[in-house]
Amino acid sequence: MLLYFITCVSFFLFLKPFLLLKPLPSWANEVRLISYLFHKDLCLKSISRLFRKILVSRMSFVKRSFVSKVENVEEEDTASQDLSVLDLPDLVLECILEKLPPDSLYQMAGVCGSLREKCVSDHLWERHMKQKWGRVIGPVAYREWKWHVASKRSFGSLRHANNSSIKKQSSYLPPDSFMTWYLALENGNFWFPAQVYNRENGHVGFMLSCYDAELCYDPHTDTFQARYPPHGRRAVAVEHGIQWDRLRAPPVDTSPHDLHISECLHDLHPGDHIEIQWRRNKDFPYGWWYGIVGHLESCDGNANYCRCHKSDTVVLEFNQYTTDSRWRKTTICRKDHREEGNEADGFYGGVRKIKSEREISLWKSLWPSEILD
Repeated sequence: MLLYFITCVSFFLFLKPFLLLKPLPSWANEVRLISYLFHKDLCLKSISRLFRKILVSRMSFVKRSFVSKVENVEEEDTASQDLSVLDLPDLVLECILEKLPPDSLYQMAGVCGSLREKCVSDHLWERHMKQKWGRVIGPVAYREWKWHVASKRSFGSLRHANNSSIKKQSSYLPPDSFMTWYLALENGNFWFPAQVYNRENGHVGFMLSCYDAELCYDPHTDTFQARYPPHGRRAVAVEHGIQWDRLRAPPVDTSPHDLHISECLHDLHPGDHIEIQWRRNKDFPYGWWYGIVGHLESCDGNANYCRCHKSDTVVLEFNQYTTDSRWRKTTICRKDHREEGNEADGFYGGVRKIKSEREISLWKSLWPSEILD
């Protein structure tokens, strides 16, 4: 009733000057101000009540399965209704879930069936996978994960067939989902294939190289453990405490025991950055070594007269070694390049041209402090 009276009086006072074209008494301005403040206070109280409802509901929602009743937020609000995030429009709820960090999203999945279906969605977890693991996880690791899931399913089916008393494990995690894969990586329960720069703690024999390994994450130290494949009769080498910046996903889908098919040879010019496969002998797996395309001995390096890119011979330089080192330089055939080398100097395999400035900068950041012999 008070609201109705003040609104009518205010409207009449605002309208009267236009009808009578006479100045209003001083108390009229005070009434208009009272009306404005009343409406402002009413709106602020309504908004405040709404936000307090949502806040109280959210806190209770987290503590008690994310579902609660908000009652008596204010003494005058005796008709409070049930409030739940499930009442939000789908688009709004989807936006909220996209903003949640992985651990919160995982907790939300355990609240109820409706939220579970949304929180385990691949498109939510695929984004988290790319943000944290995208630089070290590639197609090879994904295939390994699929094989890992399939083998666990087969083993589980065999055990169930042999022992009918085994109870089915109750879990809301889809076994082949991105969420399950993310949690397996995060908890260190899955060894995945990747590549390690300067393996074995930067051993001088592996400077500016990148080798394949199986890796496992240690959540306590935020580092990785690597298992390198055996070299000939040498046992599996193990390395601990590997930082994130020494890892990458394999840039090509080639096994470390197979020759990479080079598709860039006709596009190589002096000054181009490359990686080339190299192994000590036929029993060793390949590693990728960083180098630069150089000039032929007959060329003085003058860009105006250089014709090195037209020659069938490509010079590759590894400037981390001294000029008189046998590892400093090698040549390959541009037209028909296969594995080249010998037991003394090792064997050179496939070549890939580095086009990414980020990759080039990473290689340069790994440059040894002293020139190698």
